Amino acid sequence: MTDPTTAPSGTERPDEGPNPGVAQISHGDVRELRGPLLVMGDVDDVGWDEFATVDFAGRERHGLVLEVDHDLVTLQVLEGTDAMAPGGVRVRFAGRPLRIPVGSGWLGRVCNGRGEPLDGGPPVTGDTTLPVSGWPLNPVYREPPQEPVLTGISVIDALTTLVRGQKLPIFSVPGLPHLTLATQIAAQATSGGTTFRVVFAAMGLTHADIAFVRDRLEERSAAGELVLLINAADDPVIERILTPRIALTIAENLAYTEGHDVLVIMSDMTSYAEAVREVSAARREIPARRGYPGYLYSDLASLYERCGRVRGQQGSVTIVPVLTMPAGDITHPVPDLTGYITEGQIVLSPEVAARGIYPPVDALSSLSRLMRSGAGAGRTREDHLDVAAQVLAALAHARQSAELAELVGAAALSETDRSYIAYRGLLEQGLLNQGHDDRRSLEDTLDRAWSALAALPRRELTMLSTEFLDRYLPSEPEAT
Repeated sequence: MTDPTTAPSGTERPDEGPNPGVAQISHGDVRELRGPLLVMGDVDDVGWDEFATVDFAGRERHGLVLEVDHDLVTLQVLEGTDAMAPGGVRVRFAGRPLRIPVGSGWLGRVCNGRGEPLDGGPPVTGDTTLPVSGWPLNPVYREPPQEPVLTGISVIDALTTLVRGQKLPIFSVPGLPHLTLATQIAAQATSGGTTFRVVFAAMGLTHADIAFVRDRLEERSAAGELVLLINAADDPVIERILTPRIALTIAENLAYTEGHDVLVIMSDMTSYAEAVREVSAARREIPARRGYPGYLYSDLASLYERCGRVRGQQGSVTIVPVLTMPAGDITHPVPDLTGYITEGQIVLSPEVAARGIYPPVDALSSLSRLMRSGAGAGRTREDHLDVAAQVLAALAHARQSAELAELVGAAALSETDRSYIAYRGLLEQGLLNQGHDDRRSLEDTLDRAWSALAALPRRELTMLSTEFLDRYLPSEPEAT
């Protein structure tokens, strides 16, 4: 994306830029073109992460400085170096990092991974520009997450509640409906705050998936509540490194300056990590696990940690990254490192999907570490935390009963074990399974959980108080 303070001619406007009234110097000593990288020689006074404009054959591309070694500068060209030849390239350095305009002008817009419009509208403008790299948030000024973000999806709201300011990833495998789930969250989510906005950063999607996302989120976009950034599978891979940073820069301004609660969904972060690996390979860096660079952890942390609530500010940034785990391997570097940085995970399971359940969330493998901060009396409903604990404990028992039934036969089970198997069926069909467009209230979700628990003998509900049992437990399990 072209820096809005740089004129198309390559000379900064007299009243703007790092050196007002001074023309940018054009450099032409190109030493090497290597994949998405361009190596320049005979360059001085250039800094790391500085934005640059690359001119060749009457065309213009854009780059960021990755490395400075004496007079050698390595540029990451966002659109790639295809069709370039060393003798016909000129580079102009802006003297500062890449900046984008910020503000409410992004709402309702559909742009590519560099922030350029795809919806036929004019370029996004704003009175303020911010660097896409952002700034670290001082931990002293962080407020602990406390209020829930309700998605309208029962298994998430009831058992792995998302909290304002949290980072809660979705772990999936190729072939599962993780994109459907991500778009459903983006379309339905809301918080207790006055205004709620969504920034959706799509990376490496096919054109069919892009059409699905745009269609599913059209209503929220038309309402001016959504920013959609799309990097297609056939777009330059290097662009994916920029996409989540632009999304988070937009979100930070909407949250901390304009006071909105902002949900940022980033799908697929595995595609992003593969782009980081490709750049690392082009730089000839020594690879670490699975060929990823050793700094992948800090690179992911520089994105995930750009969320939270800030003391004295009304807004918040909540992040839901989506990751596909190659071969379902949760020890793969991307989900493994993500798990160290984030506060829980929502795990999608092929076994659950095979039973015809959507979303195919493995409730016993999923966890929201901040759920106790955002659920319960005064936040959701007084019985929420106890019900969630009882549902999961009973589900674990039901899984054991089902495995026992496979060994000895259902007829040999005790009446209690058979009631647990019946409970699992009621829970899966009544609570965990819901339609792609089904938006459930929290009251409906918790009532469905109680209806499933009614299949168990009351003596088995040891995690629920007598008061809650008398108030909420149906006398008979409801038909689903």
